[in-house]
Amino acid sequence: MNSSLLTIVLIFAVLSVIHLLYYVMGRIQPDKDYTGIGFRIKTWWGMLLIFCLATLFNPVVSLLSLMVLAFFALKEYFSMIRSKKADRRLFLWAYLSIPVQFYWIYIGWYGMFIVFIPIYVFLFLPLPRLINKGTVGFLRSVSRVQWGLMLMVFGLSHLAYFQFATPQYGGGLVLFLVVLTQLGDVVHYLASIYFGKRKVVPTANPNLTWEGFACAFLVTTGTSYLIYPYLTPLNLTFGIVSGMLISLSGFFGSLTVSVLKRDLLIGDDDKFDALKKSYLSRVDSLTYTSPVFFHVIRYFFDFM
Repeated sequence: MNSSLLTIVLIFAVLSVIHLLYYVMGRIQPDKDYTGIGFRIKTWWGMLLIFCLATLFNPVVSLLSLMVLAFFALKEYFSMIRSKKADRRLFLWAYLSIPVQFYWIYIGWYGMFIVFIPIYVFLFLPLPRLINKGTVGFLRSVSRVQWGLMLMVFGLSHLAYFQFATPQYGGGLVLFLVVLTQLGDVVHYLASIYFGKRKVVPTANPNLTWEGFACAFLVTTGTSYLIYPYLTPLNLTFGIVSGMLISLSGFFGSLTVSVLKRDLLIGDDDKFDALKKSYLSRVDSLTYTSPVFFHVIRYFFDFM
């Protein structure tokens, strides 16, 4: 407990310094757009709160907090879809699957946790759309809902499973994952602002550049090397490899969600700009880094 409290105090101090720097830089360089960093900092404070609740009180509190986060992320994803009445019934069933998915985590049933959404929900979710609703638009409506469930619920739910899979190391592993994911996003954002030239997907997200990706990859890997002994039971090799995996998967998460949002919101630029401030934009990388990191660690280490 003393070690956990010390970690929380150190993170609080670092976040306070970063928040102060963000405020000062915004005043010194008003011509630069630092809003993306501001949204990330708010996410960090939220994640710190969840970590504090889980460490000082009970992992169930963290589980419920992450379940609410998944709900709002899915809700904002559905808000981008131009839907009909028949599609909204699918949304209802998708929302109902969230507490069920997190219940499998609570009781520690890994087998059902890992197959519930990819298999059972995938197979039975189309039924409300099939019955008496015709075939027009069936594939598009069902596939969009399933994509949302896979990313916003299945992907993010892995964050909650860490502490139930390994109570001893779960809190540190989640903190390690979130710190590196968010750090990679911020470094990528800053590097793209200052010297990014070659855009990855200019039509979907102009803030994603190859120069930003290279900087984020190096910084995330280096930071992983520095902090893995304090937050994880990993060895040197996996301490470094984890940083590389988190950086790569976080990049693909941001890229995928950016293209997904642009595809769903073609012709609705105002709504697209508004969603830059949403939960979805703050957790896009975590939808990829959480399951990738979780399953790599579970495969190679017995403590999971």
